[in-house]
Amino acid sequence: NFVNIVTTTRKKLPLGIAQIGKAFRNEITPGNFIFRDREFEQMEIEYFVKPGTDEEWHKHWVEERYNWYLGLGMRQENVRVRRLEPEEQAHYAKDTYEVEYLFPMGWSELEGIANRTDFDLRRHAEFSGRELDYFDEESGEHIVPYVIEPSAGVDRLFMAFLMDAYDEEEVRNETRVILRLHKDLAPIKVAVLPLSRNEKLVPP
Repeated sequence: NFVNIVTTTRKKLPLGIAQIGKAFRNEITPGNFIFRDREFEQMEIEYFVKPGTDEEWHKHWVEERYNWYLGLGMRQENVRVRRLEPEEQAHYAKDTYEVEYLFPMGWSELEGIANRTDFDLRRHAEFSGRELDYFDEESGEHIVPYVIEPSAGVDRLFMAFLMDAYDEEEVRNETRVILRLHKDLAPIKVAVLPLSRNEKLVPP
């Protein structure tokens, strides 16, 4: 949709396209709970930038995505950014970082932020026969944009936010479970509840 969006919106680089929806993959080893599903909810951004500015924008999006988790109340000691080792990188990636969460079984990925260079548009152009370059008015040149792609599994995010918000406190020698969700995530912002445990005083 890159060419359609550039043509209809007349946007200049850098520009981003964000989407969320069902994703499917041919998972060979399903069974690792929500970490290896064949069908899952995914959200991602395709951020198109000029070649030569990709490393700067990649760094920008790594910081933005990390701060997004902290801004929604995730505890800093439970979330980290890790740069993938060369042998972990996808063949198309110039560089990739992961935002990871400290689950009970250890650190695991919440989101990947990859510098995919011009791989996507070049491959699409190669197999579709369409020109997918971009005319840069400043330089007067036709270029193939690089893509910075933050991509996250929504199911994992929900579990991480729920686990991070879970808390217990002692009240009158009883353990009370509390879900300390950030206000932007909480489905109920305010509640007015009776203090009495007498069921006759509680409205139906």
